[in-house]
Amino acid sequence: MQASRVDHVGSLLRPGYLKDAFQRFARRDISREDLGAVQDRAIRDVVARQESLGLPVITDGEFRRLNWQVSFSEVEGWDMWRTSWDNFRRHPGNRSPGETPLTRGEDAVLSFRTPVTARLSLKKNFPLSEFEFIKSPRTKVTLMGPDRVAQMSEIKGSPYRSRDEFLADVVRIQRRIVEELARAGCRYVQLDEPSYTGYVDPSTLERMRAAGEDPLASLSRAVEADNALIAGLEGATFGLHICRGNRASMWHREGSYDAIAERLFGGLRFHRLLLEYDSARAGGFEPLRFVPKGVTVVLGLITTKTGTIEATTELIRRIEEAARFLPLEQLALSPQCGFASGIAGNLLTEGEQWRKLEVMMDVARQVWQ
Repeated sequence: MQASRVDHVGSLLRPGYLKDAFQRFARRDISREDLGAVQDRAIRDVVARQESLGLPVITDGEFRRLNWQVSFSEVEGWDMWRTSWDNFRRHPGNRSPGETPLTRGEDAVLSFRTPVTARLSLKKNFPLSEFEFIKSPRTKVTLMGPDRVAQMSEIKGSPYRSRDEFLADVVRIQRRIVEELARAGCRYVQLDEPSYTGYVDPSTLERMRAAGEDPLASLSRAVEADNALIAGLEGATFGLHICRGNRASMWHREGSYDAIAERLFGGLRFHRLLLEYDSARAGGFEPLRFVPKGVTVVLGLITTKTGTIEATTELIRRIEEAARFLPLEQLALSPQCGFASGIAGNLLTEGEQWRKLEVMMDVARQVWQ
């Protein structure tokens, strides 16, 4: 997986029959077993479609998830599962009142925080159960990163005396999740850490400082936590994805990588960095000069926010531009984020989604073969 020239971030558009099953389960019209049977069917279909395209990286489309964050849901003391279902019942379109696609939406960290009610303990390894249904050598499993968990959590009134103490427990539990995945044969694990763009977004930085937080200290702590999660683990590829928000074709943060690139890219110990690069909000490719040798940067040049199909020539031009700052053999190509951070998905059709992935494969063949 480490050398693959194409990738996709994980989530894929849910077919209509699967979205309908989630709705019926939310209304208690069908059982959890009934929902599971529909999920099984949809996952088999989406895996077959990925295989037909020749994708070297396969996911289950995150079809068992209400949203990307529930990868850390079966955890005692952190009730993301209940919170997610409550939000889904209120806002099945995954947008709050007043939010508009292709504009800046609410930052989920600000719109709600998950209360920490007890010391964390793992009830069930949810990502492991996802992997075991497919169990292919090409399967990638995605997991919300520890810094994002910490940002989303309210520890006031909890047994934790500090955010450092809480973050250490998050890392402990997530490392167990990853270790169990590796033992089960998973050869590609990806952390999703949109939290990192908070350290370059002006309005988020302002809120951090107003709360007495030192953003650079928090950034360093986040890098240490991500590295601790995978330290010493062998036999698998570890990737880390960074974006600026993707819920329902909205974005939530902006800012180039420049201000944090040396500390972030030089500090992370992951094999693959999947970086959003589909809009001017991400800035230029100059920060890639801080990426160490041996690390692959997966350029997220293909947008998942609209159905507009990227021109092959333009994608090749941008890859060549990035290669001015990082050797071509350290580059790969992907969409900038998942196609469906939540059940509703983004504003494009399944046909447009698959066409984008076909274009990705075609570009990779022209550039690297």
